[in-house]
Amino acid sequence: MKFSDGYWRLREGVRAAYPQGVLDVETCPGTLTVHAPTHPVRHRGDLLKGPALTLTCTSPMPDVIAVRITHFAGGVERGPSFEIARQECAAEVSRDAEEARLTSGALSVRFARTGPWRMDFEAAGRTLTSSGAKDMGIMETPDGHHHLRERLALRVGTSVYGLGERFGPLVRNGQATDIWNADGGTATEQAYKNVPFFLTDAGYGVFVDHPGRVSFEVGSEAVSRIQFSARDQELTYYVIHGPTPKEILRRYTALTGRPALPPAWSFGLWLSTSFTTSYDEETVTGFVDGMAERGLPLSVFHFDCFWMREYQWCDFTWDPRVFPDPEGMLRRLRERDLRICVWINPYIGQRSPLFAEGKAAGHLLKRPDGSVWQWDLWQPGMALVDFTSPDARAWYAAKLTALLDMGVDCFKTDFGERVPLDVVYADGSDPERMHNYYTHLYNRTVHEALRERRGEREAVVFARSATAGGQRFPVHWGGDCESTYEAMAESLRGGLSLGLSGFGFWSHDIGGFEGTPDPALFKRWIAFGLLSSHSRLHGSSSYRVPWHFDEESVEVLRHFTRLKLRLMPYLYEAARQAHTEGVPVMRAMVLEFPDDPGCAGLERQYMLGGELLVAPVFDDEGEVSYYVPDGVWTHVSSGRTVHGPRWVRETHGFLSVPLLARPGAVIPFGAADDRPDADWADGITLRVYEPAAGRPVTVRVPRPDGTTAATFTVVRDGAELRAEATGTSAPWRLEVAGGPSAEAAAGTAALTLSL
Repeated sequence: MKFSDGYWRLREGVRAAYPQGVLDVETCPGTLTVHAPTHPVRHRGDLLKGPALTLTCTSPMPDVIAVRITHFAGGVERGPSFEIARQECAAEVSRDAEEARLTSGALSVRFARTGPWRMDFEAAGRTLTSSGAKDMGIMETPDGHHHLRERLALRVGTSVYGLGERFGPLVRNGQATDIWNADGGTATEQAYKNVPFFLTDAGYGVFVDHPGRVSFEVGSEAVSRIQFSARDQELTYYVIHGPTPKEILRRYTALTGRPALPPAWSFGLWLSTSFTTSYDEETVTGFVDGMAERGLPLSVFHFDCFWMREYQWCDFTWDPRVFPDPEGMLRRLRERDLRICVWINPYIGQRSPLFAEGKAAGHLLKRPDGSVWQWDLWQPGMALVDFTSPDARAWYAAKLTALLDMGVDCFKTDFGERVPLDVVYADGSDPERMHNYYTHLYNRTVHEALRERRGEREAVVFARSATAGGQRFPVHWGGDCESTYEAMAESLRGGLSLGLSGFGFWSHDIGGFEGTPDPALFKRWIAFGLLSSHSRLHGSSSYRVPWHFDEESVEVLRHFTRLKLRLMPYLYEAARQAHTEGVPVMRAMVLEFPDDPGCAGLERQYMLGGELLVAPVFDDEGEVSYYVPDGVWTHVSSGRTVHGPRWVRETHGFLSVPLLARPGAVIPFGAADDRPDADWADGITLRVYEPAAGRPVTVRVPRPDGTTAATFTVVRDGAELRAEATGTSAPWRLEVAGGPSAEAAAGTAALTLSL
């Protein structure tokens, strides 16, 4: 929200009160409290008036400092609140006549006790950011609402990222963003996944601990400031020190939660019925047969909305007119080694039998007068499940469990953004604070139902909406995009932004959702989709089976699906890193190369894991430009090398895309290219790219359950390349890209190649 009218004035009707200096400080172990009046204290008479702000500084874990700004402390605490993990942390507190300081790890917050108001965040002997005169404040708007605002200094050359899945430019500088979930597609400033967290390439990130509407002005209202505000009497934010963007993400996700590890089968190809298309078991079987006949490995089949009867979404009952034998159909599909996903949402149409059931039991969200909240947008007379009620959550989960027992494996958790404000929640939650948080409860309910029924390593959802902490329940997809290259590019920007907001896994509708892509666009999107963490063919009013486009589409899908399946030992290790460290599988270039200024604004390419660069082609003719950082990079498909740092312009056919291995990378390729959950250590190939002398590289090959199957250490010593294996008795292979190779028989612990 903007409060000012240029540099000198406030907007008409806005009143502001800013801290003028430090009156006094209080200290106790691990806590620093600062009292700051909003007017100069010249004599004792000035102590008789307000307002004043109280700042309480603590540390939930090393290198993270929480600042709570309080005006009035007498309010009633109403949920929801983000779940914050805390670690044992011995923050040091000190004060003298000149300053007061709290230090956590390498990060300190320092208050000047003399002179004008100033609060600095410092690390490694330098100031990361600061709040000075007229930055922090109480802002009253003409409508009488009370806001707390903070502004932090934005140093020259600093780029800001994050704030959830946003579809505009990846670098947030110059943008105004409201954290408010909306069902607005992928082509506007609205977003399905809003996260009040940003990170910078200047050594710090900031998480605003407020689940409702938080307004961010990133170098926009004040071009040298990052501003955030919320309509509240108290506001807490966390400054998170890196110094690298990766370290910032690791600490942020330690604070708010790290992603569960999705099952290995979920990384294979998903095929959907699409949305409004007409389908039955014969249609589904025809699609599955068509994929098998053409050698297209398929892992998951998804039934979209019309697996249920019209106007009865959601009743969790198969439409008997189209699916008279759902148990038999699911059994027949599972016998073909397919997993099954079905579409759900948290809304209950009035015609659904569950509406009366939920109303009678009190499981539906109510208006203040006690009536069920309803409207006609989406489903006639639809209501929302009140997930703040434990009984409602159990009721909803029981419906899902019945489907799991029938043979369903996972759920596409659609919607969750259109959450009203004129309602009363069962647990007394504040509707404004619950608007974004509703989706968290929804997806958690579904994910926990899956985990309890299928086990820790088998739970996966395909979710559209989220907020901070929602990364714990993967996977998320990018929402309703059009079938255009522009939408393909905006989808990628959204996914990279989401990854920079703590989410480890992300997908999108191959070919776009709205409309029907032409064959060229479809084939370009296939390459992008299969080089994403998760891959799904899905559309709105048309099918996405490749033979409906042209025969070359079949060939392209076969090529990239099998490539992804061979990369599974590499991808699943990247997935494990997302699970244990909070670093996403698909990474904006700045995450891997924060010291290369050429990577700061790159948004049409990304790193897939830490070692592979991907640059999707956004052009029928195959023209693409991309940037390679320093070193000798190698095209995975051709072995051709590219020397960086420099921009590269190339033309690619439909069976090709810029996929380059990082200098010194050792990429494990599995032997199986027909399924995502094979025994990856059996017959694995270690392909080495431009090995540097004396730099050992350790490659961990996981099992589909996430444990370690084998570990390899590869090192170059002069003109020799040596690899040592531990933990495996299976055969394996060592090769240098474009150079020599050798086979290791079962039980071989070491191989040496002459370069």
